[in-house]
Amino acid sequence: MGAKLSSHPHAVVPLFVKSKNRLKLPVIPEGNVVSAKTKSENMHYTCSITTVFDICEAHGDCLQIESLDDDDQSEFVQAINSTSSQLERFPGDGEASDDLDDDDDDVIDCLEDDAAGGSEGESDGYSITSSLSRRSSSGLSRSKSARQIGTIRSLSSTSADEVSVRPVSTTRPQTAVVKTVIKQPLTKSLFPSVPPTINFVVEGEKVEQLPWEYRRLMKWRMSPITPNIVKHSLARIGFRITKRNHDWLGCWGKHMKSQGFKGLKEWQKLNHFPGTFQIGRKDKLWRNLSKMQLHFGKKEFGFFPQTYCLPYDNKLLKRAWEDGGNKQKWIIKPPASARGIGIKVIHKWNQIPRKKSVIVQKYLSRPYLINDSKFDMRVYVYVSSYDPLRIYVFEDGLARFASCKYSSSMKNLNNKFMHLTNYSVNKKNADYQANGDEGVCQGHKWGLKALWNYMKRQGINTNAIWDSIKDLVVKTIICAESPINSLIKSNSKSRYCCHELFGFDIMLDESLKPWILEVNISPSLHSNSQLDINIKGHMIRDLFNIAGFRIPDKTDVSHSSAPGTSATEFSSYHPPNDYCMDKRLFTQQMAPDERAKHAFYCQRHQDDQTLQTMLDVLTPDDMRVLIESIDEDSRKGGFQRVFPTPSTHKYLRFFESTRYYNLLLDQWVQRFNRMEQKGILLLEAFCEEGVHLENPSSSPHHQWSSPNSLNSHRDLRMQSAPLSKHTESKEPKSIKHSASSSQLPKVSKKPPKAPVHASSHTSQNGSVSLSTTPSPSYAQSPAPSYANAKVTVNPR
Repeated sequence: MGAKLSSHPHAVVPLFVKSKNRLKLPVIPEGNVVSAKTKSENMHYTCSITTVFDICEAHGDCLQIESLDDDDQSEFVQAINSTSSQLERFPGDGEASDDLDDDDDDVIDCLEDDAAGGSEGESDGYSITSSLSRRSSSGLSRSKSARQIGTIRSLSSTSADEVSVRPVSTTRPQTAVVKTVIKQPLTKSLFPSVPPTINFVVEGEKVEQLPWEYRRLMKWRMSPITPNIVKHSLARIGFRITKRNHDWLGCWGKHMKSQGFKGLKEWQKLNHFPGTFQIGRKDKLWRNLSKMQLHFGKKEFGFFPQTYCLPYDNKLLKRAWEDGGNKQKWIIKPPASARGIGIKVIHKWNQIPRKKSVIVQKYLSRPYLINDSKFDMRVYVYVSSYDPLRIYVFEDGLARFASCKYSSSMKNLNNKFMHLTNYSVNKKNADYQANGDEGVCQGHKWGLKALWNYMKRQGINTNAIWDSIKDLVVKTIICAESPINSLIKSNSKSRYCCHELFGFDIMLDESLKPWILEVNISPSLHSNSQLDINIKGHMIRDLFNIAGFRIPDKTDVSHSSAPGTSATEFSSYHPPNDYCMDKRLFTQQMAPDERAKHAFYCQRHQDDQTLQTMLDVLTPDDMRVLIESIDEDSRKGGFQRVFPTPSTHKYLRFFESTRYYNLLLDQWVQRFNRMEQKGILLLEAFCEEGVHLENPSSSPHHQWSSPNSLNSHRDLRMQSAPLSKHTESKEPKSIKHSASSSQLPKVSKKPPKAPVHASSHTSQNGSVSLSTTPSPSYAQSPAPSYANAKVTVNPR
């Protein structure tokens, strides 16, 4: 069934599209520039092969394709005609591996277990994994596969860096080239002796290729719901697909049962936390928020419509129904569904199911309207850690409009196009209008920034609305923090292993008060327009950069049966080089003095004067948490950190349990609120000495003792810092004031000094060349470097 391409330099060969607009093509390296022609438009597109996929999916049409480079025509022919062997690699790879064997057929069954709540994920477009399974019976030998993979490698190495994506005439296109931006593959830490993280890029950008010794370790575990926007982001930096259980370092899939997280290795990162159904299920979300409302009042937690969980709350609902009269509206929702499935608006008691488990919610009958239509906002919230809690909100998002003008009449309650704003519902309406420009206010889907601009032109204070939204986001995450943290601690080996993206659906009423409708634990990243691609593509790029994926240790991923290093073994661990993950930075083992410090300050968390002494003696465990948080904040891109910040101290009273690390970060952001660079320099000095990797510390300056003896062990460098923003002393003139969205220490204008070893040198362009001479790893223990390898690191 595969398409054949003639060897003629100007051959045009039709490819094909199977049912449901899914393109069935071999995977071609993204760098190849091709010309694609759709029959419906009778126009050519000059673009990368990834864009060809998108064009064909958008038009549901047959596609014609031709090579623009006559010299590479024969190689392009072989690449097109090759079969399943190419599908075993991600776009841009093409390297044969000597460590691939029959273990590739192993799967992670637990990753496919779907949680009972809030999943809105869906597979959109070309599925590499599904295509692989359909073609796996080709019967080609391993040697032939290697030769075909080598063809792709040659093709990738000769691909042009200058590409254009635009419609041109129907004749052979005269390409107006646009230069591709080349980025560095690794992002350097602000601190010495801390390994770099993998740098993700957006469409139109590429990264320099890492040496094969590192690139062979960059493997991703696919899931049936992994969206195209994630696949493309991975392809740009050279990730490969693996089906093994032990050698992948990242996965984007469905939620799974809490016990399944125990199988994650210390270097693996999954896009969920155990237990987040506590806010992903509508009934659980209401239970947690109503509990907080009972303790702290409606003034603090009055942003969720009154909800009843049936059949448990049947009597309470009956009483509220009778008190409200017959003119009120209610909305019925399944507790664990998404995309508008099972939702309906009612006004009669007999419309309520008797035995079925549903939630009945007070309908917001007076929403804020634009062009006489209802709309809600999809706000992307990212939690990188639960202990310490770190919450980010993406500055852009989606405004989704109902495709029928709103009316409060009881006669129109059955019109879903009027009362529901879900895209999956309204796209079925013949009057639905798409929008491909995130900066334009047109159609039934806008960018969130475009919405704010529209409202500003109406004289509305959008900053106040945005602050209210961030407030309810923080409170919603906190309301279920305690049960989620308990499941994390009992099922996850390391705080590195989990992170999660949430989709908050928020609606404004006529007084511009934001109301939270639901929280999706697998928000849809389906990208069916350029608007979606631009917003979600940038969001995913920044999310992955915040997550801080690290290259694993080769010895960890090379043996599937090797037991994982326990927390007690991290103290003696030494990474093989300066670019692989250092598991000592994520150890959960603490020295006796560190455990005593945790207990002391948690017991006295309400004493502000005592809390101000927390930073007087920084233990290695304190340094590791601070370094991780500051580095993470410097990579946040278009995200805004909303917790912790200098103004979030007020939220600490909402936590069911006091967490030491939350207190630590709170004190840090208050003390160094306007002195970010001073805080960075302080930690940088400690990292130069390697104190942050010690467990326990050998220095008395970093061994905590009770307050009675603090003065004898206090580090003199810490005494120069002010105690708080209220008692700031005059800082040196060399420290510049700056204000960031999160007010955490940011990257300095001058790149931080990289650790210098006797066997390495730094070139003028910032790249670090590793020589063949073995060099000490973090000046702790000798470890061999890779021969003739050159790694370029992004020096912020």
